[in-house]
Order: sequence, then C-alpha cells, then structure tokens
Amino acid sequence: LQRMLSLAVEVDRSPTCSSRKIADDIFPFILNIPLRSQREALLNTMESQLLRCRLLELLFQHSCDVPTTSSMSLDKILYFLSHSSVLPQFQDETATWQRWDEMLQYLSLLLLSYQSVKLAFPLAEHLRTSVSDRMDLIAQKAKPRLQDSDDISQLDIQLKMNDFISRMQETLEQPFPAQIQEKLFMLQ
Repeated sequence: LQRMLSLAVEVDRSPTCSSRKIADDIFPFILNIPLRSQREALLNTMESQLLRCRLLELLFQHSCDVPTTSSMSLDKILYFLSHSSVLPQFQDETATWQRWDEMLQYLSLLLLSYQSVKLAFPLAEHLRTSVSDRMDLIAQKAKPRLQDSDDISQLDIQLKMNDFISRMQETLEQPFPAQIQEKLFMLQ
C-alpha cells in the first residue's frame, strides 16, 4: 500500500497536487482507525514524505478551533502548536496525557516530513516537482526557495512552546510523564 501511494504521488506532473488529492481521500479513513498503534504504523511507514506531511497537516487542521489557510511552513507548524486542541478522540479510550503524547508525536513527525520535503536533503529538496523535472533541478544544483513563513526566530519557538506547555499543564493538572517531557524537548 505504501509503495502504491508513493508511486501515485510521483506519477503526476505535480506531486503536490496529487498528494493533496490522495490525502483528502485518505483522511476520513485515518479518523476511523481505532488504535493509536495502527495510526502510527500507517504514518510511520509512509514512503512519500509529501503525502505524510499533507495527512498530518489535515489532522492538525481538523484539531484546530480556527483552521488556518496559510500554506505549509514552519510558521504553520508553530500555529498548530498554539491552536490545536488535543487530537480528536479516536475510537479507543485513552488517558488525556496519552492523547497529548500522540499529538506531540505527530507534531514531531510533521516537522520531520516538512523538513524532508522543503528544507533538508539534497535529493529530497525537490519533492514538490515532477520526477522528470527533478533530475534537471538536481543537476543544476538548484536550491528550493524558502518562504518568508519558514523564517522563524528562536524567540518565536520559545514563546509558542511556553504557551503550549502551559495549556498542557492546565489540562493535565499533574506533572508530565517522562515520555512527554522527552517529546517536548525533542520537538523544541
């Protein structure tokens, strides 16, 4: 399935467009996956970083009281950090801290996927362009253009993280479990 989804994203002249279409079709099914382990297995094994990024974006949009229309960027990830409520209650009964833990896991995965698509690796830099055009861009050593919303400061990150931690403390009303503290550190 993951290989087929990856190929479906790549065969289009616009991988961004095809990943959006596929994600829009798959997203309702993700909301109906009953167990966290099953959701994580699907998202962690996804071969297409572009598709995983879009699915996670949809998941966070779904959990925001006021969804944003801005394009995917580091600033949008900070927006999700500030405006997402705990992820929707799926069909499994989990403690509140576990739902926060799952949210942190997916935020980290979204950040990693976005970095793979937009910012990081030389061969992955052009995942938003078609396979045929990608080889030319790599040969020309063309760098992808960063958006203004990808230019965030350390202060922005610290303020959003502090706000997020305060919201989480308010909800949990207890000290954070060690795995949440670790995920907060990793995300920051």
